[in-house]
Amino acid sequence: MSALGLLRPDLRGFAGYRSARSDAARGEVWLNANESAWPNAADPAGLCQRYPEPQPDALRAALAALYGCAPGQLLVGRGSDEAIDLLVRALCRPGQDAVLVTPPVFGMYAVSARLQGARLVEVPLEEVGGDFVLDPAAVVGTALRSGARIVFLCSPSNPTGGLVPLADIEAIARALEGRALVVVDEAYVEYSDQPSAVALLQGLPNLAVLRTLSKAHALAAARIGCVIADAALVAALRACQAPYPVPAPCAALALAALAPDALAATRARAAGIVAAREPMRAELAALPDVRRAYPSQGNFLLLRFADAGAALAALLAAGVVVRDQRGARGLDDALRITLGTAAENAGVLAALSALEVAA
Repeated sequence: MSALGLLRPDLRGFAGYRSARSDAARGEVWLNANESAWPNAADPAGLCQRYPEPQPDALRAALAALYGCAPGQLLVGRGSDEAIDLLVRALCRPGQDAVLVTPPVFGMYAVSARLQGARLVEVPLEEVGGDFVLDPAAVVGTALRSGARIVFLCSPSNPTGGLVPLADIEAIARALEGRALVVVDEAYVEYSDQPSAVALLQGLPNLAVLRTLSKAHALAAARIGCVIADAALVAALRACQAPYPVPAPCAALALAALAPDALAATRARAAGIVAAREPMRAELAALPDVRRAYPSQGNFLLLRFADAGAALAALLAAGVVVRDQRGARGLDDALRITLGTAAENAGVLAALSALEVAA
């Protein structure tokens, strides 16, 4: 079954809005988009005078080369958040279709489902041997029973740091072919020892992968992310996307970040975080107030505390802001701590060690 068969029936064949920049016309004088003929006084170089390319060709090609796909399989947008929203809006009929998630997990999947009026179905991760794991059979069975249109798999998972093995991703996608789109969110895959699920796309039209430049590439404020999927599905999503999703200055910055020297620096930085991750986890796990420090394939660590409130207060008193996970399913004693510089990591350890001394 083509990926287009998973679209909402009322959106099949939907052309969307055709912007002025969608036309192939070229010329010296641009009078087709009601733009100002003069740049803003604060923008003397005229960087923002004209509407940007809806899908910048050079950036799309660079991202496709980086991720190992064809440009036609890739849609650029405002971070992974926009891709999540687009997928839910394009595939799920309000009040009818469901979105399946695996908590504890990134909250935007549930937010997008609720905004679309799609039912939310949960298959919680299970704690096995001191780690969180996914039950593929439970995911497939629940998706089929609930009529889930989208299954979100976060790998490495936020906030747990665990992976969904590629074999499990493939098995889930094959079992749900023609029934649901399996979306693998790989925001943290640069810190992982598992290859990208992009390698599974061939032959699996109901698989999509989310990637972002916000994390390892350190471009969070530029808001550049993408969805990689069957080319027909990508084209359908583009029809549902806003006319100009990629600001020109952000596209230029992203393209510069994908140049060979910048990519080499990014990879070296990610390798440094990976090298520091396990030693940091071991030091945190040794603190008396830490009940468990979970292994991670991301740039963060999930910790359970005897008193998470006191630990959070101690960190804030030291000027360290971490993510409070106590509102997430099954994590009422947990904090998530991003790995920072060596000095920042030392500050975390010092603050939590001082808490233990004071106790």
